[in-house]
Amino acid sequence: MSTFWHKATQRVYLPVVVKAEDTLRSLSYTGRALFIFFGAVAVVSSVGLLYILNSNLVVATPAYGGSLTEGIIGSPRFINPILAVSDADRDLTALVYSGLLHATPEGTYVPDLAQSYTVSSDGKTYTFVIRPNATFQDGSLVTADDVAYTVQKIQDPALKSPLLANWQGVTVQVLDSHTVAFVLRSAYAPFIENLTLGIVPKTLWQGVSDDEFPFSDLNTSPIGSGPYKVTSISRTASGIPSSYSLTAFNRYALGEAYLTHLTMRFYQSETALESALQGGDIDSASGISPANLSSLGVSVRTAPLNRVFGVFFNQNQSEVLRLPEVRQALNNSIDRQDLVKQVLGGYGEPLMGPVPPALSSVVPINSAASSSTLAARAQQLLLDNGWKLQDGVLTKTTGTGKKAQTMTLHFTLATANVPELRAAAEYLKKQWTAVGAQVDVQVYDQGDLSQNVIRPRKYDALLFGEVVGRELDLFAFWHSSQRNDPGLNIALYANASVDKTLETLRTTNDRTVRQTLLASFAAQVAKDVPAVFLYVPDFVYSVPNDIAGVDLGFIETPSDRFLSVAQWHRETDYVWPVFVSNK
Repeated sequence: MSTFWHKATQRVYLPVVVKAEDTLRSLSYTGRALFIFFGAVAVVSSVGLLYILNSNLVVATPAYGGSLTEGIIGSPRFINPILAVSDADRDLTALVYSGLLHATPEGTYVPDLAQSYTVSSDGKTYTFVIRPNATFQDGSLVTADDVAYTVQKIQDPALKSPLLANWQGVTVQVLDSHTVAFVLRSAYAPFIENLTLGIVPKTLWQGVSDDEFPFSDLNTSPIGSGPYKVTSISRTASGIPSSYSLTAFNRYALGEAYLTHLTMRFYQSETALESALQGGDIDSASGISPANLSSLGVSVRTAPLNRVFGVFFNQNQSEVLRLPEVRQALNNSIDRQDLVKQVLGGYGEPLMGPVPPALSSVVPINSAASSSTLAARAQQLLLDNGWKLQDGVLTKTTGTGKKAQTMTLHFTLATANVPELRAAAEYLKKQWTAVGAQVDVQVYDQGDLSQNVIRPRKYDALLFGEVVGRELDLFAFWHSSQRNDPGLNIALYANASVDKTLETLRTTNDRTVRQTLLASFAAQVAKDVPAVFLYVPDFVYSVPNDIAGVDLGFIETPSDRFLSVAQWHRETDYVWPVFVSNK
C-alpha cells in the first residue's frame, strides 16, 4: 500500500513545464509580472473566442417540459370525433384524437396515423396504409378495423352525427389489418379534408349500442391517439366537468408534444373567461370579443378565420332587391375598412367577394373614399337609373297611366342576436340610409333565425356568416341546386356558368386549375351582385409571449389553433446543429 501511494504521489516529469519554470525563474521581477499578465490575457482571450464561437454555432431548440392552462367557454359533452358539436367538444377532441392525415397551419395535409396513401387516377379511391406502430393511448394498436368502425358509426343515421353528410355515399373497405380504402361514387377533390377525422378504438366502443352511444362515459373520458391524453377530470357538485388535465402522449405518431401538461378550464360566459384571464387563473383563451380585448390588456395572436360575412339578398321575396342597380349601389356604398375598424376593432379583413383572401389569389380592392363620398356616389348611381329622392328616401315609378307603379327603396335586414352582427347591421343601416334606403333591422335568437327565417327563406336580406371549409367547397353555398333547405345557397343564386365552374372545382385536385376556376367564379358573382360581401373576421387568441412554436396559420374552426400544438414549447435548449432533432 505504501509503495502504491509513493508511486501515485511521485511528481511527473514534463519537459515543457520544467522549461517554463526555468524561464520564469531566470526573468527579473518585472519580466515575471509581464509574463504572467500576458499569459492571463492569452487564457482569457482564448476562453472568450471559444465562447463567441460556441454562441455563433449553437442553435436554440425546443425542450420538453412546461405547462399551459387554457380557458374555454362552455363545457364538453362529446369529446368524440363522431359526435362533437360545440367548440368545447372540438377543442378537446383535437387534442385527444388524431386521424389518418393531419391538417397543417399552412392549409396542407401530412400523414398522421397513415404511413402512406394513394389516390386512384379517376379520383374515386383513396387507399391508406396505417403505421405499424400507430397506438391508442391505452396501448392497443390502431388498425384498419378502427378506421372502418369510426366511419361506419358516422354513417349510421341513428347516431345523428354532425359529420354524416361528409361521408354519405362513401364505401369503406378493409383490405388487411393495416390497409383501408375509401371508394367514392364520383371524384370529389375536397374529400381529402375528411381524412383528418379522429379515429376511435373499436375495441372500446363496439359493445356500446346506438341508444347508449351518446351517454357512454367514453365521451367524457376519451381514449384516442392524439398528442395529449386525459389524466384527470375535475367536476362541479352537479357532475359537470370544470377542468381537464392532460399529459403529452409519448407515442403520438407525429412525435411527443414538447409541453408536458395542458389544463383546460371551462367557463359558462365570456365575462367569466375574461375575469379568469385577467386574474391569472388561466394563461390563454380564445372566444373573446375583439371589442373587449383592449380593456383586458393581454397579448394576442391573430389569424384570418375562414368565414365569409356578408348580406345575402333574397330576390324571390323582395321586388326592390331584384333590380341590379339597387344591389350594385348597396354594394358600392360600404366602406369595408371602416366597418372592420368600427365593428371588429380592426380584427378582420375587408372582403370584396365570396372567397376568403387567405385562400384566393384575388386581391381585395379597398376604396380610399370616405363613407359619405361612397354613399353620395351610390345615390347618384340610382338617380341616374330613374330613382327620385323624396324626404330622404328613394322611390322609382315604372310604367305609365293606370299601369304605373311606384316602389320605395325599402327592405328588411335580418341577422342573429350576436354583438358583432348587431353592430354590423346598425352600421349598414346608417350607411344605406345615407344612400336613400329605408332599412328595418330584425334581430333573432340564433335558433329562431335558423329554423324560422333561414330554412324557409323568409327574409329580404340576411346578414350572416358562412364557414366555407378548408378545401373551399363552395358548391353548397352557390350552386343553383342548393337554393332550398337544406341547401346553403341563402342568396338563392342561380347562374348556369357558375354551376358548371363549381362542379368542375369539385373534381380537380390541381391547385393552379382551382385558383383559375375560383377567380372565374368570383368574377361572375361580382357581376351579378347576389350579395354584399363585408369582411373576414380574425381569429383572436390570447396566449403568453413565452409560448413559442404557436403557428395559427389557417383557421377554419377555433380548434384549428391546436394544429401546431405538438410544437408549442416554453423550455429551450441550446445545442450544436448536429444534435438538432428533425421532429
